[in-house]
Amino acid sequence: MNSDRVMAGIGLGVMAYALFSVHDATNKYLVASLPVWQVLFFRSVTIVVVCLAIGRRNLVIRLIETPMKLPLAARGLLTLAAWTCYFTASRYLPLAQLLTVYFSAPILTTLLAKPLLGEHVTPMRWASILLGFVGVVIAVDPVGMEASWPMLLVLASAAMWGYAIILMRQIARKEPSMLQMLVQNLTFLVLTGALSIFTWVSPDPFQLLLLFAIGVIGGIGQYFLFEGSRLAPAAVMSAMEYTSLLWAFVLGYLIFGDIPTLPVWIGAGTILLSGVVLVTSEARARKG
Repeated sequence: MNSDRVMAGIGLGVMAYALFSVHDATNKYLVASLPVWQVLFFRSVTIVVVCLAIGRRNLVIRLIETPMKLPLAARGLLTLAAWTCYFTASRYLPLAQLLTVYFSAPILTTLLAKPLLGEHVTPMRWASILLGFVGVVIAVDPVGMEASWPMLLVLASAAMWGYAIILMRQIARKEPSMLQMLVQNLTFLVLTGALSIFTWVSPDPFQLLLLFAIGVIGGIGQYFLFEGSRLAPAAVMSAMEYTSLLWAFVLGYLIFGDIPTLPVWIGAGTILLSGVVLVTSEARARKG
């Protein structure tokens, strides 16, 4: 049964990161004309409203009574800080360097899984994580990386996101996914709302539609990710993050006309192989 849960978690993780890739592509379009804080604010409002509409009184009562208030708030702040560092660094670093350093986060999550969660990380799970990271390095070709303050920012972002995955797993053992979503997006709503006051730009009807869309897409993606973290170990869920790069390549080609180079194809194949390694090993454990 445990292996069945892990396989279900893998499936939810793949769907979550597929949705996040669509979300990010839409976000990339919107931030060209709207402040990033405003986009995050609209997304958070949409998710909070949907959570309250679904959970209603019981969800509010759970929010008031939960003993996990501190971890829930800490994860919301940590995630927002990670995004802030990442988006700031993205203004100064080439995409290849940015992605390579950021995708060290799953390795950090795997390292922390045993001491903080007591989870056993099998050799095949380690192999999948490391193979996925090799695929990222091949795909983005980060030649000429040098130490700089933007590099430190993206390292900080990776570290915070890696630990946020650990927190997500810890909270998921005791609280429902809807509560995690509500607290995280309430945190985002308050902070991004305050920042948006100083940079507000009135969106047109099409932008409003897209802002609503990324709220819905992002909310469903979050739910799948939180539910997947309830079912699968942190090391397994962190490995699924590499699949987002594959979706980014596909959407980059379909939406923005970016044609993948040979290293991208090789790297994508390596990332796919890492996923096959993980799924195959978990399927064998399921049969065993």
